[in-house]
Amino acid sequence: QIQYFKMAATTKKVVVFLLLVVAGAEALRSGAGIADVTGPVTEIPFMGYAFPNQTGEGLHYRLYARAFVFVDDAGNRFAYVSADICMGFYGIKMKVVEGLQAVFGDLYGHHNVMLSGTHTHSGPGALSWFLLYDISMLGRDKKHFDAVVQGVVLSIVRAHNNLSPTTTDIFMQQGLLYNASGNRSPSSYLANPQSERDFYARWGGDTDKNMTVLHLRNASGPTGSVAFFAVHGTSMHNSNRLVSGDNKGHASSIFEKNMNGNSSLLGRGPFVAAFGQSNEGDVTPNILGAWCYGRVGGIYCNDNRSLCDGKNEHCVSVGPAGFDDDYNSCRLIGERQAARAQALFASAPQQGVKIEGAVTTAFKWVNLSNITVSALYTSTGEVGHTCRPAVGDSFAAGTTDGPGAFNFYQGDNCSTCLPFWNFIKNFLKKPTKEQIACQAPKPILLDVGEIEPHPWVPSVLPLQLVKMGSFVIAAVPAEFTTMAGRRLRRTIEGVFAQHSQPVTVVIAGLANGYTQYVATFEEYQYQRYEAASTLYGPHTLAAYQQEFASLAEAIATGATVDPGSPAINLSYVNFHLQPGVVVDTHPAGESFGSVATDRPSNTYRGGDTVNVTFWGANLRNDYLQGSSYMEVQRLVGTAWVTVLDDANWETKVHWKRKDVSQSLITVEWNIAPGTQPGTYRLLHRGYAKPEPLSHKLVSYVGTSKSFDVTA
Repeated sequence: QIQYFKMAATTKKVVVFLLLVVAGAEALRSGAGIADVTGPVTEIPFMGYAFPNQTGEGLHYRLYARAFVFVDDAGNRFAYVSADICMGFYGIKMKVVEGLQAVFGDLYGHHNVMLSGTHTHSGPGALSWFLLYDISMLGRDKKHFDAVVQGVVLSIVRAHNNLSPTTTDIFMQQGLLYNASGNRSPSSYLANPQSERDFYARWGGDTDKNMTVLHLRNASGPTGSVAFFAVHGTSMHNSNRLVSGDNKGHASSIFEKNMNGNSSLLGRGPFVAAFGQSNEGDVTPNILGAWCYGRVGGIYCNDNRSLCDGKNEHCVSVGPAGFDDDYNSCRLIGERQAARAQALFASAPQQGVKIEGAVTTAFKWVNLSNITVSALYTSTGEVGHTCRPAVGDSFAAGTTDGPGAFNFYQGDNCSTCLPFWNFIKNFLKKPTKEQIACQAPKPILLDVGEIEPHPWVPSVLPLQLVKMGSFVIAAVPAEFTTMAGRRLRRTIEGVFAQHSQPVTVVIAGLANGYTQYVATFEEYQYQRYEAASTLYGPHTLAAYQQEFASLAEAIATGATVDPGSPAINLSYVNFHLQPGVVVDTHPAGESFGSVATDRPSNTYRGGDTVNVTFWGANLRNDYLQGSSYMEVQRLVGTAWVTVLDDANWETKVHWKRKDVSQSLITVEWNIAPGTQPGTYRLLHRGYAKPEPLSHKLVSYVGTSKSFDVTA
């Protein structure tokens, strides 16, 4: 790699660079858009922890896709989307591109559309085409899948339609954010070379503390912001049952509310603030560390095995608000990201770097299971090779953010210590001697790339690199650890440096596809969760570095990239074992939307909570995208005006089944201090399925009695 960086630029490359300087930088235009991607908030398991019992019981706040379109003078364009979903599966990306091409023709394609998930672990799952990611979700939910696709497409369409007719000023600013992230596998990080760790000590040590913010504005003022910061969406642990965008979703809502005004409703724009995911593979928001039974100050368990009394289930990470207070921990991490992003955003026009220049993209499909890796990139200094995908025993151990079960633990390098699971492994697909040697020292739990009739994980994945002036985004279909992300960024920066093109590189994580984790070669030897989940063997990172170096070289020299053969399309594999809603009923004498339990008081003030329970229906009947299951309304004159809805942090919607087919819906408003005094009421709306043999849905609305909020 060092030799690669030191290669001399040719005379031709210098001439090209000088011509670009003489010609001047191209101006850019941008547009921002937002759309609802909230899916089923009841009964469907959440994606992220792979914990089947973590099924939805309502909604904390809505999920959104936030899109930004950039266009240069020549019409070259790029669409970046940060969506409040766990991963940007390539099945979703494929269908998004199809949807865009139905509207715009070939204007948008795989090469210039980037879909990144914020990695919330509090959103419904069942979105993948691959069994390993859907098995705990009971299969793929096509209705949910289609709703997410439609929402992402709509966000890009809105961003496209909001393109500024004149030049947009785009500024980049960077700064450090402390007290919002920590490393959940510090023993693995310590396996990396001392010199490398020393170099990054000033940038946060074992986590990337750097936040990169894009400031977008036109002649009328600010239009949007994109903040890249690496931290998991796991402030809410697997005990949570309410759908939310976790800390990044909350950060977005804070920023957008501040820019659009306190009277604005979330998700309506016009200012859009995305908090994009990056190399968060080993980064947790639970910054108090991992402790046995969550008792901070007791027995610390964030060592290589993360065991308490011999079991990994009891080693639990704790957020800044303390054990068993996930909501406030999520709030704090979201607030800290929002505050830092807003400060960087404000200083960007005066102190940041102006982004101007051509939009160039490079894209290709790569079979990550069959790459010969040059010694320039491997940590061994020898030619390496990637492997067919497999997960190790420690994959089943989970992490301190979400421990696994049975008798698995992190840091397991023993291939013979679990005879029962070895039997199960061999029953599904016995690894060959070549596969075992290739993946070593990983003890293979599941040889997921070779299980018939369909592979459980993908092998062919999309790799994408986008350059806008001096700003570069690398879209990776995985979760890179802190050091893995740093090495990839340095590789890409090094290629452009050879061509006298200084750039700033950010990583868009969980983008355009998903293949679990990417650890460094040194971290791989320790086989904690992130390493056991590095699918393609110890040289996975080196393969990524090699492939992205070729994309960077193509952009820097203007070369054409062969996109290769697309990944397998498994959209025809449809199975979902979760039964649909059969019928909704209500007690005799009641109706859908009637109040079961009204608010207990006539007067409230800031800091109080109002709860009203309605006889309703299963919220899975209709996701109400672009609408709301609840509203807080204030009486203005003779009219009821909506001031908050279910997109807000202060509101919650709880669903509870009663008997076989009845539903109780409790809407909750935590009244913020400083709320305008006045007369208020709570509203609930939904759709019911009153006939079991019909698909017909009937809308309903219910309201509480009015109450007063005083100063």
